[in-house]
Amino acid sequence: MRFQVRLASIHDLDMLVPLFDGYRQFYRQAADPAGSRAFLAERFAHLESVILLASDEQGEGLGFVQLYPLFSSVRTVRVYLLNDLFVAPLARRYGVASALLRAAADHARALGAARLWLQTAQDNTPAQALYESLGWQRDHEFCDYGLPLR
Repeated sequence: MRFQVRLASIHDLDMLVPLFDGYRQFYRQAADPAGSRAFLAERFAHLESVILLASDEQGEGLGFVQLYPLFSSVRTVRVYLLNDLFVAPLARRYGVASALLRAAADHARALGAARLWLQTAQDNTPAQALYESLGWQRDHEFCDYGLPLR
């Protein structure tokens, strides 16, 4: 399968919405194309994230990765949270996820980021194997906490 990875823009919403909604459904959320479109449009409008999009030669969306900018106060550097990674089921096992992860690292590096960071489920061993094969390192020093606000 031949494909390319590129920086997405607001003009890619029609291609991104089914992928993003598929990502949400993978995490047991109800289908909501309108909500997905609104969420992505808001990210683009406020320049709140970077989305890299994989597409094939016919212009079909195969997958995406979404990065959110963060900062490390202690290290006084920019970092990016790799919050979303999704590959359409028919495009899996063709190197799309690896290409998206490499493109995300290249993009963050080009913007001067010192680190990419992500979280994944403890039982998501296929994703963990992929991340580690690309040089990602598991954090054994810190544990994460969250405070539900609604």
